[in-house]
Amino acid sequence: MNGTAQYEETLMVKASWYYYFENMTQQAIADRLGISRMRVIKLLDTARQNGVIQFRLRSDSIGMMESSRALMERYHLKDVFIIPEAEQEGQTNESIARAGAMYVSDRLGDNACINVGYGDTLGRTLNHLATMVQTPVTCVSLTGGVSCYLPNGRSNVFNARLCLIPAPILASSPEMAAAMRAEASVSEVIRTAALSSFTLVGIGAMHDTATVVRTGLMTQNEMFRLRMAGSVGDVLCHFLDKEGHLVPSDIEDRLISTPLEQLHTMSNVVGLAAGRHKAEAIRAVLRGGYLDVLITDEPTAALLLKDN
Repeated sequence: MNGTAQYEETLMVKASWYYYFENMTQQAIADRLGISRMRVIKLLDTARQNGVIQFRLRSDSIGMMESSRALMERYHLKDVFIIPEAEQEGQTNESIARAGAMYVSDRLGDNACINVGYGDTLGRTLNHLATMVQTPVTCVSLTGGVSCYLPNGRSNVFNARLCLIPAPILASSPEMAAAMRAEASVSEVIRTAALSSFTLVGIGAMHDTATVVRTGLMTQNEMFRLRMAGSVGDVLCHFLDKEGHLVPSDIEDRLISTPLEQLHTMSNVVGLAAGRHKAEAIRAVLRGGYLDVLITDEPTAALLLKDN
């Protein structure tokens, strides 16, 4: 190897080491080596092509990729993002929320508009997303219930512009719900949702600790009646049977929420949900064809791939 080739080899190895093992930026490497950033980019490309740097997925990462592909094929999804199981019990929603915010922030353009559904995971996602994006994002609520979309004290969520349905999520009567839906201020927000580039929805299970029960939106007796009627879970507070069909109820008649028919027409609908107790509900939403993308964890993905 002549002197020039040896110099190039040494430079390539140094650039690769700084970039992949010391996490230096390309510009920092350029400054350290006294070369241009474009030269660094070419050195890194050459290192990958020549095998100086070799990438290997860990065996568990390969398993995640195989599960993702299997879920995409089974449920006709555009993408599936699977994260490891949360280390601590009770941290699942937080982990999924962080993953959802990262997934969406990587794909948003400037002055983006996204739709956000109801639920604990979605509220956490909104908080994280607002701290990640460089420019303000307009967030459109898909249901009534203003308070569940407002920021908590732990996040600089005011980097997001909130466009909220000015109504409760459940009205006192079907007649009151119909009147609220007819209000221009309500129908205008629901129409605005059609302009968004992403739609984020959570998925609820028929469980006594579900957000709708915990927040007082519904009673345990109402949940029991819905279970007896065949409901296995909800999306946007629309309760579904195991095949993803709407379960008629007095709750549905009083609901202020984006209709399921409209959800079907939206692009880039991302479902954020995980947990063994939610597997049946997630499967129902997938069977109903309401999602384009699923973000979940490894144990839930394994359950969704079991024949059921």
